[in-house]
Amino acid sequence: MSDAWVALESGADPTERIAVLRRAYDSYLTAGRVERPVRSVVADSWRRSARAHVSPEGTAGVELDADALAAYRGSHPLARVMPLVRELMGAYAMDGEHLVAVCDAHGRLLWVEGPDATRRKADRMNFVPGARWAEAVAGTNAPGTAITLDRPVQVFAAEHFRRPVQAWTCAAAPIHDPATGRLLGAVDITGGDRLAHPHSLAFVGAVARAAESQLALLAPPPAVGRVQLSALGRDEALLVAGGRKVRLSRRHSEILVVLAHRPEGVGGDELLMELYEDESVTPVTLRAELSRLRGLLGPELLRSRPYRLAVAVDADFDTVARRLASGAVTGALSAYAGPLLPASQAPAVARLRRRLEDQLRAALIARGDPGLLADWAYSPWGEDDLPVWRALAAALPVQQRPSALARVHELDAWQGS
Repeated sequence: MSDAWVALESGADPTERIAVLRRAYDSYLTAGRVERPVRSVVADSWRRSARAHVSPEGTAGVELDADALAAYRGSHPLARVMPLVRELMGAYAMDGEHLVAVCDAHGRLLWVEGPDATRRKADRMNFVPGARWAEAVAGTNAPGTAITLDRPVQVFAAEHFRRPVQAWTCAAAPIHDPATGRLLGAVDITGGDRLAHPHSLAFVGAVARAAESQLALLAPPPAVGRVQLSALGRDEALLVAGGRKVRLSRRHSEILVVLAHRPEGVGGDELLMELYEDESVTPVTLRAELSRLRGLLGPELLRSRPYRLAVAVDADFDTVARRLASGAVTGALSAYAGPLLPASQAPAVARLRRRLEDQLRAALIARGDPGLLADWAYSPWGEDDLPVWRALAAALPVQQRPSALARVHELDAWQGS
C-alpha cells in the first residue's frame, strides 16, 4: 500500500483484497504472526486487541440504556455540532446506504443514523447508540482505533478484529476541543465495500475539522473586562476594549504585542531593545510613543514602572500558542490568521513570529493530516514552505500527489539555486 492509512487504493479489487486479508487474519489467530499484506496500523491494532483479550467472535456491549444515553448525549459537547455533522454527512449516508456515527472519547456510540435497512443490519453486531466500541473492548474498528491513535483511520472488511464486523468497512476521525485539545470523541462513516476508498477517509477528516471549527465559533465570548488583541496576519493590530475598536499604528501594535506577551511587565531599557533594531534610538523616543499610546488607550489600561497592561488580554497569537501546547492542532490552525505583524522588524515581534510559525509548522508535519497540511501549503504564507509541501505530498493518496510533487520540485529548484 502506498498510503498506510488508506485501506484500499482507488482501482484495487476489493474481492481479491478481502481474500488476502481473511487468510492473514486466520493465520494471525492460529499462529500469532501477521503476514506482510496487512497494513502496519492494522497489525498493531490486532496485537493490542489480542493483548486486551478481545474475543474474535464477540460483539460490542451496550453500556448506556435509553434514559442514560439521552441524558448523557444531551449534555455532551458534541451535541452542539450534530446539526453540522448531519448537514455534511446525511445525504452521503442516505445515498450510499451508509451509517453516520459519533462516539465519545471512551468509544461509546452516542448517535448512529442512516437508512433503516442499514441500521437493522448493524443492530446484529450491536453497532447501536449506547454500545462501547473502544478498541480495547471491541477490537480493531475505525472509531475505536481512531480514538486510540488520535488520528483518522480506515478499516476494511477482514481488517476488523471481530468476525461479525468483517462484512463492514468504516472510516473515522477524532474530534477535539479546539480550546484545550482534549479528545471529545470521533465521527465515523460505516457501510459496505464502496467505502473502501481514499475519499471516505479524507471525507471524515474534513467533517471532524469542520466540527472543531464550529466548536471554536460556539465558544463563549471573553469575560467582561478583558481586552482582545488581534495581530495575526495584519500589520496594524486591532484592539477591542470597553466596547471600543481601536486600529493601532505599527509601532503601537508592536508595543501592545510585547506587553500582551509579557503580562508581568517590561522595564524601559529592555522594552527599548525589544522594539528597536536601531541602537541609536533613545529612551526619549520610546517614552513619547508610550505617552501617545496611553493617551489613546487611557491610563486605566497602560501602566508604568514597569510598563504593563492593567487588564488581562486575549491575544490571538497567544490563543494559537495555547492550543498548540495542549495538542489542539486543528484549533490552532483555525485561529492562525497569518504571521504575527508580518511587516514588523522589532526584535521581540520577529522572535515571536518565527517561534509561532515554527511550532505550528512542526505540529502540522507531525500530525500528517493532508487536509491541515493543504490549508497551510495553499495559504499566502505557506505557498513557499518546502517542508510542508514535502509532508503534504507524502500524506496525500497516490492519485492526488502529482500537483504537490510538482510544487516540491519547483521549490527545490528555486531554493537550491
